[in-house]
Amino acid sequence: MTEPTFHRNDTAADPESVPVRDAATVLVVRDAPELEVLMVQRAGRMAFGANAWVFPGGRVDRADAANAARIGAHLTDAAASEMIGVDAGGLAWWFAAVRETIEEVGVLLGVPMLDAQIVSELRRHLDERGGDAFISLLESHGLQVDLSTLHDVARFVTPPGPRRRFDTRFFLAAAPEGQVARHDESEITATQWIRPGDAMAAWRAGDLELMAVTHRMLSCLDRFATAVDALECAASRPEPARLRVDDPEGEYHVYIPGEPGYDTAELEVEHGTIRLWRRGQSVA
Repeated sequence: MTEPTFHRNDTAADPESVPVRDAATVLVVRDAPELEVLMVQRAGRMAFGANAWVFPGGRVDRADAANAARIGAHLTDAAASEMIGVDAGGLAWWFAAVRETIEEVGVLLGVPMLDAQIVSELRRHLDERGGDAFISLLESHGLQVDLSTLHDVARFVTPPGPRRRFDTRFFLAAAPEGQVARHDESEITATQWIRPGDAMAAWRAGDLELMAVTHRMLSCLDRFATAVDALECAASRPEPARLRVDDPEGEYHVYIPGEPGYDTAELEVEHGTIRLWRRGQSVA
């Protein structure tokens, strides 16, 4: 079985007419005792990635930068913006990652040892009343989210062709102690903690549907024995490596430097990079 691919829709859209939407995705990891990552299965009715197993995440909202400024701690917008190469508003991606994770799986990143009842209340406020109510409740409990605990580790811009395109930042974060992941049963139909190698083996066996970039991130994670090791690597911010894509008959095979096929891939993806490895590591 070959690497998972992106597929164009039967009727490809005009690349110039498809907006590229900002998005944030989080690889939440833990040691149990080996490294495990939290994955969720998207509902079959979803227009993008239906039935695929992915990491929690979603689109960046306009209010995310302002909300991050209200309750985010230990990371400034200037620092976040410099990290991801934007002029301003970079902290929005960090907050979107936090917001989407509590929406989809009921886990609030960046707040250690938080009572389960408070997490449930925060999630309900976010689901039913929106971001402002969520932020106000955080403030009423005197809570701040340590955004510095989320490390940006990759970026991928969907190549032209599909009817939906995303500029997605991938983050790595430790699972908060004592919080239990439960999916929202709306956009997500299942949740599991799984070792990266087991996830890729399940895909090869035909038991797990993966998108190409998800597979690449699992490959990167699989080179670390523990979550602590992976988080230390992410915090050190290694130099990013650029992605390349082969495009046979409307499919997108994603390659990382060092992999067979990288040097002959036809398309170098603009702003497609991964930084989750140490110098000298090979790519799985």
